[in-house]
Amino acid sequence: MKESVHLLLDVDEKPSFWQGILLSFQHVFAMFGATILVPLLLGMPVSVALFASGVGTLIYQVATQFKVPVYLGSSFAYISAMALAIKEMNGDVSAAQTGVLFVGLIYVLIAGLVKVIGTKWIDTLLPPIVIGPMIIVIGLGLAHSAVTNAGFVTDGDWRNVVAAIATFLIAAFVNTTGKGFVRIVPFLIAIIGGYMVALALGLVDFAPVIEAPWLELPRFYLPFKSGVFEQYTIYFGPEMLAILPIAVVTVAEHIGDHTVLSQICGRPFLKNPGLNRTLIGDGVATAVSAFIGGPANTTYGENTGVIGMTRIASVSVIRNAAFIAIAFSVLGKFTALISTIPSAVLGGMSILLYGVIASNGLKVLIESRVDFGQVRNLIIASSMLVLGLGGAVLNIGTITLSGTALSAIVGIILNLVLPGEAQK
Repeated sequence: MKESVHLLLDVDEKPSFWQGILLSFQHVFAMFGATILVPLLLGMPVSVALFASGVGTLIYQVATQFKVPVYLGSSFAYISAMALAIKEMNGDVSAAQTGVLFVGLIYVLIAGLVKVIGTKWIDTLLPPIVIGPMIIVIGLGLAHSAVTNAGFVTDGDWRNVVAAIATFLIAAFVNTTGKGFVRIVPFLIAIIGGYMVALALGLVDFAPVIEAPWLELPRFYLPFKSGVFEQYTIYFGPEMLAILPIAVVTVAEHIGDHTVLSQICGRPFLKNPGLNRTLIGDGVATAVSAFIGGPANTTYGENTGVIGMTRIASVSVIRNAAFIAIAFSVLGKFTALISTIPSAVLGGMSILLYGVIASNGLKVLIESRVDFGQVRNLIIASSMLVLGLGGAVLNIGTITLSGTALSAIVGIILNLVLPGEAQK
């Protein structure tokens, strides 16, 4: 497989000590936008999400034999279903956590099928014409979150807009004009620069940092009474079941991300170490995260975006980033400091990163040479984009399929039932 970019650090290369530390910090901070925003939106502890992110990444690396440069973070795909489950349970996280736990087990089941009967059935269910639009939907489906956090709303505070624009422009200019090492840490520089602008504009409140202890265990939620941490119970019901179909979406996202990452790194990750191993790593990490009260983990597109833009694909950097995230999760002052990062700064960064996700979907279609002169391809892509971005909802008994999940399922069905066309 031919490399699509010239990597500064390849998968199996190791940077110097201090360079590695800085690069690992950048990767952690680049993941912050999604990793901490998901628990903030769901009312879950940020410390647990960081801990689960780091542990999940290490689980993934072990499962994939340290061959794939992937950092796991909180998945946006499950936000709506988890939020609805928590709301229907009057604030109880039991249904949401049980649903995510079983999503992880579904991943492991699919990985087992891949190991036994191969991947041809996945290629049939999820060809590029389905995966491409799905990744676009996931990326652009987050667009509203990005622009809202950035302050681009009616009657919004101009200070938020300024902070968001500053963060975005710093990242963009460092990526395009930076020299040497500066160019490979654009997101770390942008977060710090955006934070400084926000601080100057009076958008930062340090009260949570002052009140927080220096060291503090993450506030885990466990499916049993511990006497120390919060508790949830294993719950089987419609609220939990509504979460399971989204696994279809994230499996498609998983394959799409690894396909794009393979192109970036010039390595066939779906063959070596293999899709079964990447799915097991993702699934077990998600199940472990749910078990301790964290959000679903995912090998999300921000990771691909960071590697594609920085050209740093070193697994060593990813592994060290995981340890840094775990260390951060027990630093009370630090997790409190994270909570002071204004949403506008995260929004400015997200505008760039979420756009990269959507662009990766386009890249899948282009690299696969999908022929939109064929009406069936046009119908599949068009219906998926409208349903996914339109926020469609379909109630089937006790199961509710939201826009993202519905988009994936409709794309799969249409691809199977629409007749093929002769090549022009």
